[in-house]
Amino acid sequence: MTIQNKAVPEHELLTHKSFMRSLNALDWGFALVIAAIAYFAQAHVGHHMDIYEMVILWVCGGIAVFLGWFFKPMRWYIVLCLILAYGAVNLYAGDIRHSDGFLLKYFLSSQSAIMWQCAFVFFTLFAYMAGAVIANRQHQETNTLLGMGTVFGWISAVAGFTGLLVRWHESYLLRPDAGHIPVSNLYEVFILFLVITALMYLYYEGRFAVQKLGSFVYAFMAVVVCFVLWYSISRDAHAIQPLIPALQSWWMKIHVPANFIGYGAFCIAAMLGVAEFWSLRNEEKGNQSWLPASQVIEEVMYKAIAVGFLFFTIATILGALWAADAWGRYWSWDPKETWAFIVWLNYAVWLHLRLVAGWRGRVLAWWAIIGLFVTAFAFIGVNMFLSGLHSYGSL
Repeated sequence: MTIQNKAVPEHELLTHKSFMRSLNALDWGFALVIAAIAYFAQAHVGHHMDIYEMVILWVCGGIAVFLGWFFKPMRWYIVLCLILAYGAVNLYAGDIRHSDGFLLKYFLSSQSAIMWQCAFVFFTLFAYMAGAVIANRQHQETNTLLGMGTVFGWISAVAGFTGLLVRWHESYLLRPDAGHIPVSNLYEVFILFLVITALMYLYYEGRFAVQKLGSFVYAFMAVVVCFVLWYSISRDAHAIQPLIPALQSWWMKIHVPANFIGYGAFCIAAMLGVAEFWSLRNEEKGNQSWLPASQVIEEVMYKAIAVGFLFFTIATILGALWAADAWGRYWSWDPKETWAFIVWLNYAVWLHLRLVAGWRGRVLAWWAIIGLFVTAFAFIGVNMFLSGLHSYGSL
């Protein structure tokens, strides 16, 4: 009995029990719904899947259940996106020519849904900015416009994820022998980035009551939307293309999403670094700030970087395993790999300085902002200016 108590600390056991006891009938009902959806998917398209893809399907189902338990709004979000995507699949009825139908043409085709996502990113930004201005003038913590910003943010995330799911189906309608998950080019991964960043921010907003920070995060997302629109128009990037041989692997299904959870978290942290500077300046001048306290902003920034670092580490390990499978070696110091290591090292040092050295304030805020440029170069700059094994990802 003594050995068991040492192996399982009492506080950890109590935490586990309290979490399990907090689950209600809706939580377990949600788990059953996700299990039924996963079974339905396997029963209908299992003949297109190998054993690895079936494992990924059920692991994703488990992750969806956990997210729904951990962050309650994800329950309706996941189910709604799946319902909308399934509705689009039925409207296509196996023929891409049905895309001229009213609902598909203006709402549920991948390109229509993604355009709605882009539009609502701007709606969200304007609502957050206007709400913050009014809150500052009237000394309010929240108001209707800030609430509208949150709602618009959710709508944007729903439209983006639905668009990606429908695009996945469309790739099979266009090329039955070459359909693939939509994370294979810059256009698709930026849409995924917008979805992940929105969901992560909405979680932190609800967890820490920091609606006034929405304008900072969505200002950056609006810049990304402008790039996506330019890239789509100038390069016809929204057209679905077959996978190049280097990407024809099930590793892509797990490596890329994990990577972009890290990228999304790092970008949120950078925008919060800007907000922290603003808040610190007002605090030093003795002015009443319309932003949350700098300590609160830094705590959210720390949480974002910690989550981003975890998933970026996982993505790097998965990338090494993919490299071993594709090229016969785990690491080759290719420019992309080298800069991925630089990004990892940058945030590892940031976390060390905060957790071990006890650094706070401006230095860490600056570090988070500079980290955005390091991350951006690792993601885009390497593909544009350097060559190597990952040169297929160029603009």
